[in-house]
Amino acid sequence: MSEVIDRFLKYVSIHTTSDEESQASPSTARQFDLARVLYNELKQLGVEDAYLDEEHCYVYGHIPANDENNTKTLGFIAHMDTSPEASGKDIKPRIIENYDGKDICLNNEQGIVMSTLDFPELLDYKGKSLIVTDGTTLLGSDDKSGIAEIMTMVSTILKNPAKKHGRIAIAFTPDEEIGCGTAYFDLERFGADFAYTVDGGALGEIEYENFNAASAVINIHGRNVHPGEAKNKMINAAAIAMEFEKMLPEDQKPEYTEKYEGFFHLLEMSGNTSEAKLVYIIRDHDRAKFEAKKSGVVSIAEFLNKKYGEGRVEAIVKDSYYNMKEKIEPDYLFLITSAAEALKELGIEARVVPIRGGTDGAALSYKGLPCPNLCAGGHNFHGIYEYVCIESMEKIAEMLTLLACCDFTDCLK
Repeated sequence: MSEVIDRFLKYVSIHTTSDEESQASPSTARQFDLARVLYNELKQLGVEDAYLDEEHCYVYGHIPANDENNTKTLGFIAHMDTSPEASGKDIKPRIIENYDGKDICLNNEQGIVMSTLDFPELLDYKGKSLIVTDGTTLLGSDDKSGIAEIMTMVSTILKNPAKKHGRIAIAFTPDEEIGCGTAYFDLERFGADFAYTVDGGALGEIEYENFNAASAVINIHGRNVHPGEAKNKMINAAAIAMEFEKMLPEDQKPEYTEKYEGFFHLLEMSGNTSEAKLVYIIRDHDRAKFEAKKSGVVSIAEFLNKKYGEGRVEAIVKDSYYNMKEKIEPDYLFLITSAAEALKELGIEARVVPIRGGTDGAALSYKGLPCPNLCAGGHNFHGIYEYVCIESMEKIAEMLTLLACCDFTDCLK
């Protein structure tokens, strides 16, 4: 087994699911279990300044430059938590060697099958080796693939001093999956001029455009009266909630959109005649369309208040993050071309694609650290059908090593 795969299998055995209901940072103490492993491994590899933030669960480290003419510091970042949308405990990964292109039975006892009809991109991996779940948990490729690839790059660089490079910064973050991955990120300690997150999908993908994102919580206050005498008195909060949902554009939902198309996604609904609540996320790559979507939610609330009485419908809309494209263009596109050149050197065609989501890099770009996203090799994140290609992970570790040896000194002149 290759080093990157050995590392990956070790990391996914550690339960690190974050918790969106928690008010703590990190949201779950179990993330420290992986953080301490990574801190110790960095020390063992020879990263002398490896540091674990014992309060907020960030891991940092640096490899000093061995090329005095290479004066820029390049960073690499991945996150330690896994999504709370599926269990991340007691993960039982299974390796399928020389995949035959057929449906994959994940769990015979429970009849859980990953079919090529539902997941046609599986056919792209015929003849390759895949790591899959047992159908009861997610896999953790998001983002333990990225961690394993970065750690393998660190190992390769330190074991091969003939490879010339500038200063390299490494960081592993908690709570990315719940939108808090950069809340306590120490930019000064990290000390990079620019960086990459390694948190993407299929081999070859490079991303520097992500959604603008907001949340919307709709609280609806009704008036409950016995239905026998409700005429002209009752105001049914649950019915108004249904009316609100119907007033949103039907074609702008995740299940009907792709590529650069934005959406309104109903995450949660609850209620009765007296009170009801809807929770949405709002996404769009285009800033103007994003603002229009948020305004549309507020306008629907205002319309329903005119219909049913002021104060019946309360819309709380909060921005979450923004499209990092605004921070990458025009000065930092060399990060994209350099990644594409590294892939080309490995015989892989680069594909610049938009992220239909967000990364730590989006938030960091707005904090002054330009930070596009690189592929990590996985598919079907956040669920039991998650899988990763072994050959992809091995190539990505090589790509990171090539990037770590790039000289960006003159790129900003």
